[in-house]
Amino acid sequence: MKNASLIMIIAPLLLLGLFAFPLWNIMLGAPQYPEPLGMNIHITGIKGVSEFDLQNIDGLNHYIGMKTIPKPGEMWEFNVFPKVIIGMVVLGVLIGLLGFFEKVSYKLFLGWFVLMSVLGVLGMYDFNEWLTDYGSNLDPHAIIKVTNLDGTPMTYKPPLFGNQEMLNFDVTSLPSIGAYMMFLGMTLTLVASYLGWKNGQDAEKQ
Repeated sequence: MKNASLIMIIAPLLLLGLFAFPLWNIMLGAPQYPEPLGMNIHITGIKGVSEFDLQNIDGLNHYIGMKTIPKPGEMWEFNVFPKVIIGMVVLGVLIGLLGFFEKVSYKLFLGWFVLMSVLGVLGMYDFNEWLTDYGSNLDPHAIIKVTNLDGTPMTYKPPLFGNQEMLNFDVTSLPSIGAYMMFLGMTLTLVASYLGWKNGQDAEKQ
């Protein structure tokens, strides 16, 4: 159980990578931009991949009536998500320590994974809702109005995951380093849960 508990202590600490690295990345490529424009989505705010990327993206969005990219204080998520991550790190390490001293079973390791998975799904749902509002709730007085073939307003919602053609832009949305560190930490909690379960099975056979 001690090896499983040590892994459980280490695993949630990987979530701290979200404070150093972006969670998600959205890149926009077009013929008029030799270097693609990009946004890095952090849990504390949105930053440009290059110095003037956000300024250039906002400039393009203005013509089609999209909102400006929000500042950290303009979205409650950028205040709440860091607190949630810190809380999950503390909880995970505490569970691991209690497991090391055999105060709790491996089932709490699995419980942490389930809770983190639920929070992750809710976070992705919230992110997708923001993308939908960002790309669909357009200013009716915009300079450029583009419609679908049926006459309905075209949505400029970036994809949640993958690649999509939007007018003359090629948009790619993928997880970034912070997300991979989080996924690794969550996977390690499954490893810790399995080792804890196996340890219990072996103890019953003795």
